Amino acid sequence: MQTPIVEVEDLTFRYDQRVQTETLSDVSLKICKGEWVAIVGQNGSGKSTLAKILVGLLTPESGQIKIAGNVLNEETKWEIRRQIGMVFQNPDNQFIGTSVQDDIAFSLENLNMPYNEMKSRVDQAIEMVGLTPFKFHDPSHLSGGQKQRVAIAGVLALKPDVLVLDEAFVMLDPRSRRELLQTLQELNQKQDITILSITHDMNEAASADRIFVMKKGKLVNSGSPKEVFSQEKELEPPFAEKLRRTLSNRNINVPEQYLTEEEMVRWLWK
Repeated sequence: MQTPIVEVEDLTFRYDQRVQTETLSDVSLKICKGEWVAIVGQNGSGKSTLAKILVGLLTPESGQIKIAGNVLNEETKWEIRRQIGMVFQNPDNQFIGTSVQDDIAFSLENLNMPYNEMKSRVDQAIEMVGLTPFKFHDPSHLSGGQKQRVAIAGVLALKPDVLVLDEAFVMLDPRSRRELLQTLQELNQKQDITILSITHDMNEAASADRIFVMKKGKLVNSGSPKEVFSQEKELEPPFAEKLRRTLSNRNINVPEQYLTEEEMVRWLWK
């Protein structure tokens, strides 16, 4: 097995120390470089809290986090944030610059990066997310999908090893979701960027290499999409699996096991 790039060990967290109930309770997981991992669960399961702790926005009550072998703490969190970046569900809250390129350059300027290197990184990040024609546009005037691409480019310019998406698809229309998902899949495959996706969208989760399931602050299951959707009947399945179950309930002779979208298309064409 590859050396994990993200390691979480016995993580516990409470927003209010006066209450006994923990938001996160003894959460442990490992993610390898280049993996795409989805974390799913109902509202209040603790998945977004876990994401914020991973990037140092919240401090755990106990437990340990390592990013690329480095322990996350108050002394190391600023350096580690160069290795792990986070994109939130509402990109408007992240915009600072008056143009796409200025917004992406902002975090690099704070690092006192030389101009030529900064310009190169900005141009590369814009190209990665397919926004070169919009380089000089005001990001606040772009479409929802384009805004989210700008937010992702702002993180990519820092050349992180890990990209955390906290419900990054939730405000997008179906077409923008498909386009952004395709962009992220290409980044994952071609740039070997590790992606950790916090999501309610089971079609997005189904694209992951592995899925972690959280309930009431605990990590209760993990495995491939096929394993998780076969075991966790409470989860709303992705479209292809939902179709398979519907056809099965109507006594149509369909495969008995979970089908990916690609497998469902192949079966329908038989």
